[in-house]
Amino acid sequence: MESDLYKLLGVSKTASADDLKKAHRGLVRKFHPDVNKEPGADARFKEIQEAYDILADPEKRKMYDQFGIAGVKSGPTGGGGGPRGGAGGGDPFGGAGPFGGGGGGGQSWQNVDPSTFEDVFGSMFGRGGPRSARGRGFGGFEGDEEDDAPQPGRNAPASETIDFTTAVLGGTRSFRLEGESIEVRIPAGIASGTKLAVRGKGGVSAAGGPRGDLIITIHVSPHPWFRREGDDILMDVPVTIAEAALGTTVRVPLISGSVQLKVPAGVKSGQHLRVKGKGIQPAKGSVGDFHAVIQIEAPKELDPAARELLEKLAVSLPNPRTGAQWNQ
Repeated sequence: MESDLYKLLGVSKTASADDLKKAHRGLVRKFHPDVNKEPGADARFKEIQEAYDILADPEKRKMYDQFGIAGVKSGPTGGGGGPRGGAGGGDPFGGAGPFGGGGGGGQSWQNVDPSTFEDVFGSMFGRGGPRSARGRGFGGFEGDEEDDAPQPGRNAPASETIDFTTAVLGGTRSFRLEGESIEVRIPAGIASGTKLAVRGKGGVSAAGGPRGDLIITIHVSPHPWFRREGDDILMDVPVTIAEAALGTTVRVPLISGSVQLKVPAGVKSGQHLRVKGKGIQPAKGSVGDFHAVIQIEAPKELDPAARELLEKLAVSLPNPRTGAQWNQ
């Protein structure tokens, strides 16, 4: 991995969180394995993901600025393997790009373990919750055994990045933490900012009690084609002027599989064509929809014959600017 993470992402050391996010998104679109098939692109993509995971986390960034990459890796939440395949054997397209292509992969986890969302709230208050007062006799010592129980260790924070496909479909991840192999369950539909708790992987108790929990904040890396709005998945679908005017049928990739989408004649740019039930299916709740967002692409260059045809067509087309606002 390149020693200067700022240089790897193409930003300055004073870059803001928005600057980092913008740079990361651009590099993902350039080096994502589903888009870039050149030798070394996959390795570069992995480096970009790891660099962004460090610099996007305020605590990790502070450690990196002070001590370099060794300072980040030596902490309790550092380390971890490189990117692995996405849930369910990799990208659900079988590694294909939106209109054909090669293979890809997701990100591995570092310092995480399977748990339920309920575990997060339980770990915040310690195991068992606040101790209730117990009755005592006149001697004043009856029922003191519970009060003498050793306290658990502190909970430890961590921050991890997973790929978009894994966040949508869920699955499992395997990684090593302090020499121990841990299997991680990722719930389907997990969103950026969600916290997961790993039982017994936090701070050590000074009083000999159980270890605290590891509380992981999940970040989801952007996908080169898809974006998420709630439980819906959106994708821009380009069509030509002729296709928009006459109508057409386009094969559109979904998060899993594909669909033949009928584009009606006269469709407008920005119009949503919905595929019901093909969005995100969270662990709890109803499944979302897939939205193909139409983008009409006008050609930037025309040969003389095509230009002549369009000029003849232009005089017969109705004027779309007929409202009062165009007559002022």
